[in-house]
Amino acid sequence: MSNIKFVFFGSSPISLFTLDALEAKGFLPSLVVTQPDKPKGRGLELTKSPVKEWAEKRGIEVTTPESLKNPDLLYKLQTTNLPAGQASYQLGVLVSYGKIIPQSIIDIFPKGILNMHPSLLPLLRGPSPIEFSILEDMKNNLGVSIMLLEKQMDTGPVLIQKHLKTESWPVSREALHDLLGQEGAKLLADNLQDYLEGKIIPKMQEHEQATYSRIIKKEDGLLNLEDDGYKNFLKYNAFQGWPGTYFFLKQDEKEIRIKITKGEFTDNTFIIKKVIPEGKKEMDFESFKRGLKL
Repeated sequence: MSNIKFVFFGSSPISLFTLDALEAKGFLPSLVVTQPDKPKGRGLELTKSPVKEWAEKRGIEVTTPESLKNPDLLYKLQTTNLPAGQASYQLGVLVSYGKIIPQSIIDIFPKGILNMHPSLLPLLRGPSPIEFSILEDMKNNLGVSIMLLEKQMDTGPVLIQKHLKTESWPVSREALHDLLGQEGAKLLADNLQDYLEGKIIPKMQEHEQATYSRIIKKEDGLLNLEDDGYKNFLKYNAFQGWPGTYFFLKQDEKEIRIKITKGEFTDNTFIIKKVIPEGKKEMDFESFKRGLKL
């Protein structure tokens, strides 16, 4: 087991790939920082983040600050088990935490905060690189980057990158999420010791080549069925899970929302196979069309 004291920042399921890969290499965080418990489900029961559950199973201390500017958190990161003349924690590792890390926290760690980003930076900086990799049909530019965190989003020096290929294309958001998450986790874990020993020197990004993703909104899932079929198929794959893809049909002077649950791309055409019409259960799209009042 490595004796490096580090803090892990993460919240979402993709974070678990990195935690598992680090653990397999003998790296366990001394402290985990994750999002506060959130209400979920019909009963709005408070639910722990996957990262919090992972840490608690291993007896690792967890903190869930509402704000990263909390003075108590800063004090904790700077003083916990502080050896004479040394920083409390040498390194931070961040994967899909969900909040911007302020400079005051970045400055605490002598070795910085490492971030796994699921794109080939400087391509697709921002919050939704996985979805935009699909939307922008980037089958030849898929990959992961391990970088040092800076205050500006995804602008930090890059330690190492890995170019990836998929067996088929396009793939669903979930499939790409798992591929990039697993490969990025392995890349970070396999190269962490070399970075700590000074064998890997981070390189500045070519900022003029940067492209960007943005936050996905519910309305992004709206399809125009008159658009190019391949473009709609890319959207269908990128938005599987959430927000999903849908369209509207006018029926009896009322617009009804039709959610697409299964589709495919055949003969240069996006073919809708199954839908959930507003207020109804899932059905074959052909059956739905036969029941329309035209």
